[in-house]
Amino acid sequence: MESKQLVDLVAKGCDDKRAEDIVLLDMQNVSLIADYFLICEGTNERQVQAIAREVKDIADEQNIDVKRMEGFEQARWILVDLGDLVCHVFHRDERQYYNIEKLWGDAPQLEVKF
Repeated sequence: MESKQLVDLVAKGCDDKRAEDIVLLDMQNVSLIADYFLICEGTNERQVQAIAREVKDIADEQNIDVKRMEGFEQARWILVDLGDLVCHVFHRDERQYYNIEKLWGDAPQLEVKF
């Protein structure tokens, strides 16, 4: 599966779990970490966990290894590393605080397709 196809599947999964403010950054010419960052937020800990669980389930269905999932228990900022795609699922308060879109401001924002 191509990276962009995975991005579209994960974005749709996040949207299905009512993630808000979904942003996609193209990291290919900015960082060696991943090709894409998908950033979204939930309004409470349960929703944040549900979004992250959905991302993991989508990866499992596509036989894609989840390299790492961090922050699940606290559900304030869950990072799901799928290799070419890193999904950041924030609690609304944490997203405003860390503002990683600004931190990676050199990365172009792409349209998110559902």
